[in-house]
Amino acid sequence: MYTRLLHSLNRLHPRAWDFVQLMRLDKPIGIYLLLWPTLWALWVAAEGVPSAKNLFIFVMGVFLMRAAGCVINDYADRHFDGHVSRTKARPLASGKVQPREALILFAVLVALSFALVLFTNASTLWLSFGGLALAACYPFMKRYTFYPQVVLGAAFSWGMPMAFTAETGSLPPEAWLLYIANLLWTVAYDTYYAMADREDDLKIGVRSTAILFGDADRLIIVILQGLALLCLLLAAARFELGLYFHLGLLVAAGCFAWEFHKTRNRKPMACFNAFLHNHWAGLAIFIGLVFDYALRG
Repeated sequence: MYTRLLHSLNRLHPRAWDFVQLMRLDKPIGIYLLLWPTLWALWVAAEGVPSAKNLFIFVMGVFLMRAAGCVINDYADRHFDGHVSRTKARPLASGKVQPREALILFAVLVALSFALVLFTNASTLWLSFGGLALAACYPFMKRYTFYPQVVLGAAFSWGMPMAFTAETGSLPPEAWLLYIANLLWTVAYDTYYAMADREDDLKIGVRSTAILFGDADRLIIVILQGLALLCLLLAAARFELGLYFHLGLLVAAGCFAWEFHKTRNRKPMACFNAFLHNHWAGLAIFIGLVFDYALRG
């Protein structure tokens, strides 16, 4: 249904699909990977009962900022994507969308996201500028550092402290355990993503943790995932989370083990599928949280 709805946009304008692809709306995996941890934080902050207003604001904010991130990423990579087999057909790389059009779309998406934040509070508003800075600078990091995945992790996690300030008006120190957990997890799964493009990235001279880690890539990924789970266990103790949350963590650990096994030959498609599979780990943790709060005595 979602895909049919997107394709129907072409009836409104012949170029609509080009902009759908530019915002990566046809590939919602990034929305999921950004949405689940944001909802973790919102549920914990609200002790299982987030306000309808904040739930709407953060779900729509995830949708808009992920789209904005994809647009600015493709703008930054427009001269590189044409040399990578997986990305050469992207709208900017193929010339279907012009750079100026992409920048205008990015500005519109950011403006809509900012309009949502105006309905929260001053603390959340100030935090939003940090999120925008991270989202805007991340795409350019692969030119200067082998750690662009760390910047992505910081950007993908920024909605978590914002969820706390929006829901409670404050930011408790233990909330940063959730932030660090998600940052570590993001570095792990985006390294799988980078492993799928490693050979092309080496040819065109861009950097990533997949290149930096070399043959230790899978070992480091599973260590990062283990550390993320440890941070979530510490957060569970601080926020007094119970059995169902821990069961969610157990399912996530099973997902990570499956990914480690499936990527043993480091085939690009296997690495890409491992990246996609992380969505289920994030969802399992969120479902655990929902049940944990809903079934409390």
